Amino acid sequence: MKLLMLGDIYGKTGREAIIQLLPDLKKTYNPDWIIANGENVTAGNGLSAKHAKQLKEAGIDILTTGNHIFSRLDWPEVLTNNDYILRPHNLASENDAGTGCRIFTKKDKGSIAVINLAGRVFMENCSCPFNTFDKLYSTIPQDIPLIVDFHGEATSEKLSFFWYVNGRASIAYGTHTHVQTSDKRILPNGNTGVLTDLGMTGALNGVIGVDKNTVIGRFITGYSEKFLCASGPGKIEGLYAEIEGKFPVKLELVRKISTIQQETKRN
Repeated sequence: MKLLMLGDIYGKTGREAIIQLLPDLKKTYNPDWIIANGENVTAGNGLSAKHAKQLKEAGIDILTTGNHIFSRLDWPEVLTNNDYILRPHNLASENDAGTGCRIFTKKDKGSIAVINLAGRVFMENCSCPFNTFDKLYSTIPQDIPLIVDFHGEATSEKLSFFWYVNGRASIAYGTHTHVQTSDKRILPNGNTGVLTDLGMTGALNGVIGVDKNTVIGRFITGYSEKFLCASGPGKIEGLYAEIEGKFPVKLELVRKISTIQQETKRN
């Protein structure tokens, strides 16, 4: 089984990077499944039904998210009506819309389970991701690959979680910081494939997707204008994996940059 996992898609530049660059990545890797984090897809803050559909039509099979999925008022409707979109399971109550755990099946490609969790360090209050994983893991068939998107700030929390799920999750990776790390590896004594952060799908020359001058001004003055999506060129970052049975036999960092300059920098 071949999987392509893409870092947080940020705003218009990120969406356009998917449309421009994903076809070439599909030719290169021929993935059975494409998973991407979509919490910043719409104006850098949330995910609209329109943009979720656009990404689905572009070839993304599953969208995980993070704390920003709750920024838009329509998030319950988006999660209820689109079963390929997950939210951090431990960042809302069991009675809220959506879920952070689902099994996906595709004809001739088999099944995978995906869990979406949020970290607690430097993040919003949420239930313990370690305990939540244990509860969700007990509901998943043991013979299918399990992919975990751990959406968090702290590298120490992410790495601790990876060791905790070693031998249970097939692949566990971090999202949220928008900076791709170089520490991909298959952990010993368990064979779980890990990466601290997938990186970002968005503007190459912004600051984690945002117009750089706006962010620089915020650091200097302590406040800023509304964050705007930085203009292109865009990039896609992520992780490619090949799985035999339940665990990976190959991991490869993914990074592709657009040669197209984009002038528009809104939403």
